[in-house]
Amino acid sequence: MDSQATAPSSSASAPVFRHGVHAFGSRTIDFDRQVALMAVINRTPDSFYDGGATFALQAAVDASLKAVDDGADWVDIGGAPFSPGDPIPASDEAERIVPVISAVRAASDVIISADTFLPEVARQALAAGANVVNDTTGLRDPDMAAVVADAGAHLIITHSLAEPRTVYPRPSYDDVVREIAEFLLRKVDDAVRLGIPEDRILLDPGHDLNKNTLHSLEITRRFAEIAGLGFPTVAAVSNKDFIGETLDRPKRERVEGSLAAAVICILGGARVVRMHNVPASRAAIDLTEAVLGWRQPAYLRHNMGNVNAPAEP
Repeated sequence: MDSQATAPSSSASAPVFRHGVHAFGSRTIDFDRQVALMAVINRTPDSFYDGGATFALQAAVDASLKAVDDGADWVDIGGAPFSPGDPIPASDEAERIVPVISAVRAASDVIISADTFLPEVARQALAAGANVVNDTTGLRDPDMAAVVADAGAHLIITHSLAEPRTVYPRPSYDDVVREIAEFLLRKVDDAVRLGIPEDRILLDPGHDLNKNTLHSLEITRRFAEIAGLGFPTVAAVSNKDFIGETLDRPKRERVEGSLAAAVICILGGARVVRMHNVPASRAAIDLTEAVLGWRQPAYLRHNMGNVNAPAEP
């Protein structure tokens, strides 16, 4: 390959991580040069996106393994939504997600996160083979830190304001990104004090969680300020309401907007994107990584010889 075809080696806009390389079981992610694709698996009868399509145990396991086959680096398995509704007992939530985690772990070394805010559910999920706890309440229950620390697992700290499953009317911020950043840094300090090392912490600004559409658009636009805190940061943007309201699209017609939001966040420093549509997201991530100089094209043919080959059909 000649010098004109060699990809650039770095991106000037990349955040500086306190710990760029993270080990999740047998998998290692170098967040200085890689974006991890997290697939969403909801074992709930009323999932906001699929309406319960993966509620049955085998359906959830099959969807998880198909996501891996389609290119997911990570599967996020949840059994209780954050959105308002009746509380789900820990025993019921664990019964939903622990068998899925066990089955997926037996079949794959993929990174697995348990999407839960209950320490007892997290404890069982980690014992079943999960590597990460994805806590959408931002460590509201400090007992969660002890569970994660004892297991040597990773923790995703997400910004949110409400008690889980409760209404938080008309959220208001003076500066939404600054306030999120301050919240996340406070929670990082709490997590470290409670025994979780910095190299096992990821952050999530919480698009749409107690934010309106204008807030979520601003988070997307200013994502570099969150990534600049020095921790690998998750962009959970897939099919969310801020995309639907911006584009006037129902949930099943938000793929293009979700991909655009994910790429904008990656360019702002996001290093994990949480997505429902895995094949399309894999292609978007791979192309973005190639533009950033982290990935070589699958092949080079166009204008590479003395005679240009006919265009591919």
